Amino acid sequence: MSIVDYSKFQTYKNLIQSIPVPLDNEALINDQFLLERDDKKKLEIYYAPFEYVNENAKVVIVGITPGLHQMKKSYSTVLDVKDQQLSDEEVLHLVKKNSSFEGPMRKNLIQMLDELGLNYFLGISSSSELFGTASHFVQTMSVLPYPVFYKGKNYSGSTPDILKTDILKKHIVDYTAGEINRINDPLIIPLGVNVLKVLLYLADNGYINKESILNGFPHTSGGNGHRHKQFATHKESMQRKMQEYFWVKSYLNVDLF
Repeated sequence: MSIVDYSKFQTYKNLIQSIPVPLDNEALINDQFLLERDDKKKLEIYYAPFEYVNENAKVVIVGITPGLHQMKKSYSTVLDVKDQQLSDEEVLHLVKKNSSFEGPMRKNLIQMLDELGLNYFLGISSSSELFGTASHFVQTMSVLPYPVFYKGKNYSGSTPDILKTDILKKHIVDYTAGEINRINDPLIIPLGVNVLKVLLYLADNGYINKESILNGFPHTSGGNGHRHKQFATHKESMQRKMQEYFWVKSYLNVDLF
């Protein structure tokens, strides 16, 4: 059983369960789910139920922030199981499996992970199983835990600068470092340069282990037209890093499974 604090979910669960279906954007993007707003920076942060932490994970896959699509999927999951006798932790685990990187970016992510051989090191046939039967191997997360919108659109991580914006930066130390440190030295896979920048900042300031970070993995969004080139450029170095990481774990007799 996880020791993660699910009190925020308990606060918002009834509100989510009272939303009429089918969901529309206005049902999610409104003041009842608004957590923080910075009018000067044109930023808004809304609640979504992404608190689940798999403390036994071997791999952590890190995005920048849940987008509107993932937010809607997370709410739909909570609504779908509201009549089932599930604990909050079980519901939030389902949310993570169903919603994390859901959509075209998950397909791209799985393809790249398999090309690097992550499935081989974990003893599974495909990295697609990380979002199903092999979810016990992975923790999916974002450096900004809740959906962030800039000028009403999904925040990309670049404008405004995440490390120079107080409303965003406070989450990095309070949330990102804390969540990663609940897990025993996992392999950390940042999706894209903006996520990598945040993780290197944390590593350089002693919050997380720099040697566990896989450098060079692109953001897998279909909107990233350079992802194939970026992946090809860093593929060999990422494969070496992954082999080294799992070899060291094996050499030290760390139980991977």
